[in-house]
Amino acid sequence: MNNQQLQILVENISTEVFGKPFRHEAYFNERLRTTGGRYLLQTGNIEMNPLVYYKYGMEELTGVIKHELCHYHLHLEGKGYRHRDQDFKKLLLQTNAPRYCQPLQSKRKSNKMYQYECVECRHLYIRKRKMNPKKYRCSLCGNEIRLKAIFEK
Repeated sequence: MNNQQLQILVENISTEVFGKPFRHEAYFNERLRTTGGRYLLQTGNIEMNPLVYYKYGMEELTGVIKHELCHYHLHLEGKGYRHRDQDFKKLLLQTNAPRYCQPLQSKRKSNKMYQYECVECRHLYIRKRKMNPKKYRCSLCGNEIRLKAIFEK
């Protein structure tokens, strides 16, 4: 799907679901990472994350478009367009638009542990985060620290 097809889709959803025309631009923004789309207050345009379409398909994309169009139409009418506003919540229910989109980034938790060792006294330091051993010294004897091993928790 390209930007022209997205524009046509947004215009069709706006007229069919809301009964109002969409007079601004809708386009994909690949820089979006955590959000499915966003309505820009200053320009009136709608940006969509292409991952929504590629990961979850057309049904999820239309849901996110409906959500952003709720922001769009309420803002133009001067009503409450924010997530916390009652007007917005009512319009979401009326149009069957989702409140949130599916998660786009996986919550990955690293199981790596780093083991550092003092060159002189052999004291061990175990850390969850990697560090630059040249910046640090042993807390017991003051000598150099070196990376000894990387292991899984």
